[in-house]
Amino acid sequence: MKPAEDYIFNQPEPYRGILMHLQMMIETTLPEVELKFKWNIPCFYIGKSPICYLNASHKKQFVDIAFWNSAHLTKHLNVLISENRKVVRSLRYSTLEDIDNDILIDVLQDAYSVRKNGFYKRKDL
Repeated sequence: MKPAEDYIFNQPEPYRGILMHLQMMIETTLPEVELKFKWNIPCFYIGKSPICYLNASHKKQFVDIAFWNSAHLTKHLNVLISENRKVVRSLRYSTLEDIDNDILIDVLQDAYSVRKNGFYKRKDL
């Protein structure tokens, strides 16, 4: 088993169920995505372009699916959380029932469409 899969499968519930569902949704929505293990968390890439990563916060009791290129995202900005992060925004779930698959798919497709943009949105000088 890959280290990223170990990370997911070795989580206690409800984190494991949430992570497994998110992994399935990511891989179904973006079939060419590749699961990697970087910074001790599961990360999803298409080629060299990062799409998102998963992080289980036991202390704060949620799972984040975080998007690197969030400065360029245009869909569901009202539910994306930035919380003390300059670049990354995430969808956050405490239970499996919290996941709205339609929103998740929209944001994944949006992240895919901006995957080659930089992390920051450049302002014209």
